[in-house]
Amino acid sequence: MHETPGQRLLRGLYSLVSRIALPFSLYYLIWRGLRQREYFDRWSERFAFYRSGGLADCVWLHAVSVGEVNAAAPLVAALRQRYPDIALLITTTTPTGSARAQALWGESVRHVYLPYDLPGAVRHFLEHFHPRLALVMETEIWPNLFAELRRRDIPIIIANARLSERSLRGYRPFRALVRSSLVAVATIAAQSEADAARYRQLGGSGASVQMTGNLKYDFPVPTGIVEQAQQWRQQWGERPVWIAASTHPGEEEAVIAAHLQVLAAHPQALLLWAPRHPERFAAAIAAGERAKLPLRSRRADTLPGTDTSVFVIDTLGELMSFYAAADVAFVGGSLEDIGGHNLLEPAALGVPALVGPHTHNFAEITALLVEVGAVRRVSDQDSLAQALLRWLDDPADRHRCGEAGRTRIAKERGALARTLALIETCLKDRS
Repeated sequence: MHETPGQRLLRGLYSLVSRIALPFSLYYLIWRGLRQREYFDRWSERFAFYRSGGLADCVWLHAVSVGEVNAAAPLVAALRQRYPDIALLITTTTPTGSARAQALWGESVRHVYLPYDLPGAVRHFLEHFHPRLALVMETEIWPNLFAELRRRDIPIIIANARLSERSLRGYRPFRALVRSSLVAVATIAAQSEADAARYRQLGGSGASVQMTGNLKYDFPVPTGIVEQAQQWRQQWGERPVWIAASTHPGEEEAVIAAHLQVLAAHPQALLLWAPRHPERFAAAIAAGERAKLPLRSRRADTLPGTDTSVFVIDTLGELMSFYAAADVAFVGGSLEDIGGHNLLEPAALGVPALVGPHTHNFAEITALLVEVGAVRRVSDQDSLAQALLRWLDDPADRHRCGEAGRTRIAKERGALARTLALIETCLKDRS
């Protein structure tokens, strides 16, 4: 099916605006690069120029950043096992996503950055890699890319698709353009019925939208992670341990203030602190130093000592290991209006979690875990400290709530098998 004249006109206007905005995109890369030097690397890939050769007849998966890469991990593992003779191409947009992909899969998959959504760059990308199937994780809709995939008759599956109410409202001014892009999609595999309904409102046809569940429920707990955490805890001594994970600016002061209140009741308590973005590692270390708390970091010191009060995890890809070593978790991006982050990792490990009021990015998962008591909401630094102390002072309740979360997540597994069935159908149709 070809584009209508109206669809071509819309996409032409979009491409014109994208070209006009290109200098601002480059300024953004420079601005980010001044804070995280990895943004200066591999600029040629942003325009689909690659130093290495192409791939013939590959399966291509796009995961924009760390969260999407982690969500894709069980799917990539299953694809490698089921289709060992088909090459896998992984694209990301951010350096942190790239680092996570390389940490998970190394040289067993090809990884590059997804180019900007410019017609020439998109064509060059697809001519270089020749995918037989495109798997796009969660909420990435690119009009020129989708149109070119449609022209080449390459099926698209939006896997683990999610669309918050806020994102739906944000797309509404561009609804006609988005609707014409979604025509190219073979299947939208939605995380929940609510996500499926919002995709239908956005313009996905009813036949192409299915509720398959959330792939994140199917992630494996790494072998030996609990035993490793127990060994760490023995080294740290008998004391309460809580973790502040994926925090953002505006939450850092609340983390330190809450920890000071915890220390007033438990002077030996340990805070494990993992900021969301690498450019905030130094800010977390500085915040601990300003509070005059004994501090160590993962890069400099490897692990906390018995006298450490704050331990900053200034590395990527290790968050789950430290979740396993904590009694209680606070998952950030939720006190500030970011939308929250993934609660499944602490829940799968039986670690109860606290979140702020802003969890719209993971509304269904949060509601599910709040319902069984595995997650509790807080509103500010004082209520965060009070909620921490309630669980730290009551091991029996803490254990009961953590186990409730672990059990609920186990019941939700199955999205991986349903998504693989959709992929198998597409691959058979292409053979």
